[in-house]
Amino acid sequence: MADGVDFTLTGLESLLGKIDAISTDLKKKGGRAALRKAANVIADRAKANARRVDDIATGRSIADNIAVRWDPKYFKKTGNLKFRIGVLHGAVLKNHPDKAKNAPTPHWRLLEFGTENMRAQPIMRPAAENSVADVINTFTSEYEKAIDRGIARAKKKGLPP
Repeated sequence: MADGVDFTLTGLESLLGKIDAISTDLKKKGGRAALRKAANVIADRAKANARRVDDIATGRSIADNIAVRWDPKYFKKTGNLKFRIGVLHGAVLKNHPDKAKNAPTPHWRLLEFGTENMRAQPIMRPAAENSVADVINTFTSEYEKAIDRGIARAKKKGLPP
């Protein structure tokens, strides 16, 4: 149903040189923080797209249910960093009498993919597709800052980076 999005980064020689100079712990800690900030770029665009299609008459807001979540199971299994960006409460199509601000919004899938009676009004896919350059720039700059801080801390303590 949902398409995956893969990114390949090239031309980051200065960043890759610094990565070799630091410990694995800093790579994961700094990388996780940088990846979260990059994921937030997509989440912010998805929230803006959701506000465009949200029905103000109801209390349910898709934008309020968009979240960025760390995936610890994937990290433990592979050692790779991963954040998930999605809409909370899943795709449960039950009757939810709750009309609060953060009430479940299972109808987001109907808007995202459309139905045979309704055209699709995508929220998540355009957010990911249209922010590739911003995501890469954010990740690169934040990760480079984290690496520079880690190297400075290691020098201050007199430890090898």
